[in-house]
Amino acid sequence: MEKKQKYRWTRIELLVIFTACMVRIGWERHLTLEYQRQQEALRAVVEAEAGTEKNDGADKTAEEEKGDTAEKMDASEEENLETVEEMEPKPPVILGKYEKLHEENGDMVGWLSIPGTKIDYPVMQKEGNDYYLHHDFYGEENRHGCLFVKDIADVNTPGDCFIIYGHNMKDGTMFGDLDEYRSEEYYKEHSVLQFNSLYEEREYEIMAVFLSHVYHEGEEGFRYYEFYTADTEEAFQDFYTNVKEKSLYDTGVDAAYGDAFLMLSTCAYHEEDGRLVVVAKQKKD
Repeated sequence: MEKKQKYRWTRIELLVIFTACMVRIGWERHLTLEYQRQQEALRAVVEAEAGTEKNDGADKTAEEEKGDTAEKMDASEEENLETVEEMEPKPPVILGKYEKLHEENGDMVGWLSIPGTKIDYPVMQKEGNDYYLHHDFYGEENRHGCLFVKDIADVNTPGDCFIIYGHNMKDGTMFGDLDEYRSEEYYKEHSVLQFNSLYEEREYEIMAVFLSHVYHEGEEGFRYYEFYTADTEEAFQDFYTNVKEKSLYDTGVDAAYGDAFLMLSTCAYHEEDGRLVVVAKQKKD
């Protein structure tokens, strides 16, 4: 009798544990689906606004263009005006497709996408740097967080480099796809990425992929996460030599002093505090 009772309680305990696990799995799945729906909605806004922008440009009639021409200043008058006072620089204009989202959250500073991957997200920036590790686009707490740059980064007038950070999510969202870049074949099929600031579109070609970690104080090593500006050609060469030597394979993409870069950084699990880093060079017009 005692054995039967013990067996029954064991079954109950196992059932409780199983139920708790299934509830947790179900909740995690729910959170992932909710996050994916949010990101799809953000992309839909960008696509819709981009379509509206194109239509607005195409709908301009010949009569309107004629009127615009009539309103232009006479060339000689314009020359005279320029001799009297210098023309003031115009403030940059936000690309139409990002204007609506930027109005909803002024922390948005750009958009990152890699064709053929799940990486297609807004990029955020907030003083303090850690906020978007655990908050979504609308400021709600979320384990997925957002892609973000640190407050030191200037994505609008980039100098030598800036770094985009994101979680390596097991469900494949955020920078979950970056792990695939350990494969050279994958790199060859996804060698180009696009980062658009709020004001301009830019294309980058991947130059190196390497594994690293966060270095402790006093520990020697290449701290890629501290590289934002090469004050000298020697500083650039140190950065360039390290990323090329550490790269998991040779991409064949070279660079020179004066080129602009961005790095994508996410957690990796080859060692404690490991990092996977993708380095890309901006294409020139």
